[in-house]
Amino acid sequence: MRINTLLLLVCCSFAIAGCGPSGEDGLRVWMAEQRASTRPSVQPLTEPKKFIPEPYAQEGAVEPFNQIKLTLALKRDSNQVASNAALIAPEMARRKEPLEAFPLDSMAMVGSLNKSGAPTALIKIDNLIYQVKVGSYLGQNYGKVMRIAENSIQLREIAQDATGDWIERFSTLDLQEGKK
Repeated sequence: MRINTLLLLVCCSFAIAGCGPSGEDGLRVWMAEQRASTRPSVQPLTEPKKFIPEPYAQEGAVEPFNQIKLTLALKRDSNQVASNAALIAPEMARRKEPLEAFPLDSMAMVGSLNKSGAPTALIKIDNLIYQVKVGSYLGQNYGKVMRIAENSIQLREIAQDATGDWIERFSTLDLQEGKK
């Protein structure tokens, strides 16, 4: 019981010591002094520049928002879209051939032969050999075989340019001699 009484006295003395004055008063005095001595320096805003409207000096020139000019531009754009649609529409309507799943740079021409009097090219993709005739499609840009020579295949591709328009371009797949 003596230990319990001693422990109780120690706890009470700590509680009474905690209720005494703290060091916050000095901190509050210092903060008040700092607020009083520090003044913000705000620079005044400059006067806004006066807006002086400029008269339109191109009175004799074609007005940029002329209704006729805008109509002509829209007609020209719609004709461009129509010609692009005519170029890609047949390609979209037909069934894709198996070799159109591979990009041209993964293909290698490894030979050519005449099969029933028609030129045929041999193309290697992923260690498999495929036969291609004039009129076959290959590559991912609607590439159609236009001509087969002994050492090359000429293709017509339809691809989008930087502006999104469909354009026709020609490419060649050359014979890869000694490629295994």
